[in-house]
Amino acid sequence: MVITNDITLPSDEELTVQELNLSTSALRAGAFHLGKSCENQNNEFMLCRQELDDPRACINEGKAVTSCALDFFRKVKKTCHEEFLQYATCLDKSSGNMAFGHCRKTQGVFDKCVSDNLGIDRPEYGYFTRAKVSNVLICNK
Repeated sequence: MVITNDITLPSDEELTVQELNLSTSALRAGAFHLGKSCENQNNEFMLCRQELDDPRACINEGKAVTSCALDFFRKVKKTCHEEFLQYATCLDKSSGNMAFGHCRKTQGVFDKCVSDNLGIDRPEYGYFTRAKVSNVLICNK
């Protein structure tokens, strides 16, 4: 990639955030609830990236997404740790591609725990594919 001298790149300090140190099976186990819990932050970040076409302008929105995900998994660990581990382990061990179909029982237990303790219901099929209107105005940054 070639850039000119008038392009300002973010510093390492601006880019450094705590990362999610989770396995693929753990991310898959929490994906639907995480997506619903952090929907606003994710949408703001994606709108920023789409509208401004400059990743440097969306660093704070990206940090908000990461922060939301960290908070979500901390809450899950505090309230539904055992149910989450059982579901993630089932996804990891039951098939080579971590298919959800083999783990519906552990999924149900985890879904109930998250609903009861965090107030987040698993989104219905097609929830994330629906068109949504945003009131966020990114263009004025």
